[in-house]
Amino acid sequence: MSAAARDTFPDGFFERADPSPDAEFYDQPRLVTHIDDRAIAAVAQLYDELGLTGDVLDLMSSWVSHFSTRPASLTVLGLNAVELDANPMADRRVVLDLNFEPVLPFADSSFDAVVNCVSIDYLVHPVEVLAEVARILRPGGLSVCTFSNRLFPTKAVRGWLAVDEDVRPQVVATYHRLAGAYDEPVVQQRLTATWRHDPLWAVWARRLP
Repeated sequence: MSAAARDTFPDGFFERADPSPDAEFYDQPRLVTHIDDRAIAAVAQLYDELGLTGDVLDLMSSWVSHFSTRPASLTVLGLNAVELDANPMADRRVVLDLNFEPVLPFADSSFDAVVNCVSIDYLVHPVEVLAEVARILRPGGLSVCTFSNRLFPTKAVRGWLAVDEDVRPQVVATYHRLAGAYDEPVVQQRLTATWRHDPLWAVWARRLP
């Protein structure tokens, strides 16, 4: 854990009920979607609004990336090779456990955008990962995190589970601030929950020059 995160969040915030290696938990492919169709469409709409059309990294990805139009180049990074191989938009696929080693295997200034859809809650080193995201982003590039209230509770960090849903976007914004190299994060609730539909929040920040 970074010193900044240690000073900001209480002891135990980044612990998990199931501390076993994530590679074991995700060993079996899950070719399912983790948010409903309305939320998926909202993620795609946000990507369109933000103009994510260049070189994009989909962080902690799987068999689907939620773009309405395929970016010029899409790299997907996740834990299950079968899921990544099934992603029809991917140009490059990387299998990596960021909770084991929070270092991204890409050169500085490699991407125009890095997206993370419904996975930020599982990171035990989120500040370090977002600092790495800033490193590989080109100046002015975007880090975009979207999330709902669905999750694997044994794998989400305890602090995420402990705070209210409307506080979680501020947690993600704080991760970006502590990582440094970003402008002030934008926080939005894109969808509210109904008895049939998932909510969706988004936090994004731009890499400083």
